[in-house]
Amino acid sequence: MRVIVPAGTTETALIDGISAAGAAPELMEHTPSADVEIVAYGEPTTSPVTPVSPNGCPTPAAVTRAVREVVGFDLTVVDAGLAQPTGAPTVDLGVSPGADVRESSAVPDAEAIYDRAHAFGASLPDDEVLIGETVPGGTTTALGVLTALGEPVGVSSSLPDNPVERKRAVVDEALEASDLAPSACEGRPLEAIRAVGDPVQPTVMGIAAGALESGADVTLAGGTQMVAVAALLRHAGVDAPLTIATTSFVAEERGSDLEEACWQLDCELAVTDPGFDPDRHVAMERYCAGVAKEGVAMGGALSLVPDGEMAAVRDRLVRVCERLGVESDGPAGPEVDGESSPPADGGESR
Repeated sequence: MRVIVPAGTTETALIDGISAAGAAPELMEHTPSADVEIVAYGEPTTSPVTPVSPNGCPTPAAVTRAVREVVGFDLTVVDAGLAQPTGAPTVDLGVSPGADVRESSAVPDAEAIYDRAHAFGASLPDDEVLIGETVPGGTTTALGVLTALGEPVGVSSSLPDNPVERKRAVVDEALEASDLAPSACEGRPLEAIRAVGDPVQPTVMGIAAGALESGADVTLAGGTQMVAVAALLRHAGVDAPLTIATTSFVAEERGSDLEEACWQLDCELAVTDPGFDPDRHVAMERYCAGVAKEGVAMGGALSLVPDGEMAAVRDRLVRVCERLGVESDGPAGPEVDGESSPPADGGESR
């Protein structure tokens, strides 16, 4: 199994009140770069931050890394608009960071990104691929494209109280800036991304479409953002089988809404409960509290764990957290230049 993690940034993440990342913007833009280093190496290497929240919840990349150490899987990181360099080996598709969706064009080269990603996906030799993502602000851009496509799907959040009304207000502003009404991009997915999306979306969409056309089985690893990618693919006329793999944390928050969305988009839904014990470690307690429900292929990686091996993943997660400076008796997010590192902010934690 090959796990592909496109990593990118969008200035949308800097809008007040929509992202869980509360640290300085100059640190937040390092989050996806650090995420992929953690999955690749077990800890940040060149990135100056470790994405750990002030209350002790590490990035979902910690869980994905724990699974990798137990199960083993091939990893490919794709630079899908990183604002800061990463020490992880990457496939460079020439993607730039995304603009604020409230500008007239959030991803002006969406079609070109899609074409390059499609060619890459079609060239993969694998029979099975699992595609995740890491992009701060991603649930807001997901809501943007879903609204532009006319898909009545809600979004999740890393926060116990989802600031969805703030996200909807941002999307309304974004559509107005692009002179679009809701549903205006039905059947025109790349136009939706160009107007109100982020650069990770055409990257994931293109890789998935190319891999599907080459005969591979494709799993989209994530929650809200992968529902958005599935919608983009369906609006592009891609009707091949798709699976969305996510965590029990997303499924519990979204309830029947997630099942309905997958049914409407003709996608299989795979939900995995990692069986975290909130009394065992502060990270598990924070995940169970809904601080970082998904992201960095967390749900998809958990779906790869064979029966009887989840206890080993939980044990390994504790060790990964120790390397990241998250101790079992409380939060210990490292500091950079006097600022606490940004919290996990990927996927459902965007």
